[in-house]
Amino acid sequence: MIDGCSRGYGRPWARDGLKVAVLMGGVSQEREISLESGECVADALREAGVEVVAVDIAPGRMEILDDNLIDVFFVALHGRFGEDGELQQILEDKSLVYTGSGPGASKAAFDKLASKACFAKSGLMVPQAIQFDAKQEPEELKKQLQQIGNRFVVKPLRQGSTIGVGIADDAASAISAAGQCRSEFGDCMIEEYIEGREITVGVLGGQALPIIEIRSRSGFYDYEAKYLDDETEFLFNTIENRELVGAIEKTAVASFDVLGCRHFARADFIIDSEQNVYILEVNTIPGFTNHSLLPMAAVRAGISMSDLCLKIVEAALTNNMVEAFVKASLNRQ
Repeated sequence: MIDGCSRGYGRPWARDGLKVAVLMGGVSQEREISLESGECVADALREAGVEVVAVDIAPGRMEILDDNLIDVFFVALHGRFGEDGELQQILEDKSLVYTGSGPGASKAAFDKLASKACFAKSGLMVPQAIQFDAKQEPEELKKQLQQIGNRFVVKPLRQGSTIGVGIADDAASAISAAGQCRSEFGDCMIEEYIEGREITVGVLGGQALPIIEIRSRSGFYDYEAKYLDDETEFLFNTIENRELVGAIEKTAVASFDVLGCRHFARADFIIDSEQNVYILEVNTIPGFTNHSLLPMAAVRAGISMSDLCLKIVEAALTNNMVEAFVKASLNRQ
């Protein structure tokens, strides 16, 4: 346990003296998943001996942020208002200690094209993609798409949990699906479809957790495969090539660092037949339910759910201490 003070109030903290507010719910289409994640986090922290208050938060329901007895705010919201940097900016403006990535990293990771540009600029492999423009002539769009592939994945730019994601077998189908996606979810992109193995890697404190390979019955890890299909498999130790394992782990940490993430995240990949590692996206607040992938990988690494949540809380407190020290040092100069 790290010694220090919480939120600058000068009160020493220890596990049995901590008070953590778990923020969950929100207003996105992932609200129900967030409520489940939040309850699991709250239970895990209570099991670790931490005083916890679980709060269903929304833009018009943020009174908990004015409670000066809260040491750390554990953000367990997914999607809009939780994962897009908006809530993080509010927490920053109030100088509160909170878990997870800051506003800038959250916003960049939540926008699939923005994060893709960051990855590519840093030399990481990404599938090619274009942003769908409903005003563009279909024939021009077809020409653009034919330059990047034959099959495509249509994705909303700013959604999580694979909401609104679908596969199109040709350019015309992709354009049609993108039009529907845009009308339902807003801005969207059309990405080249890469045949390969679906891989996810949790990152905790800048270190890669054990690799998980996802095998869904349909061959595509969509919303149904993620939450509804009991036949979806989540497998460890399926990659025997140690060099490939190292490349995946290195890319997971690199993608985390490129966006400026902190504390924890989960990176998703496709590994093609030539063992090229394509980074798809980084989820700054992945699920924390009992069947979610980050906790699953942590358990595989010998870290219980309680220890995982406690490590994240401690990381937030440590960050706050370091930032306070740097600020004080600068003020003395």
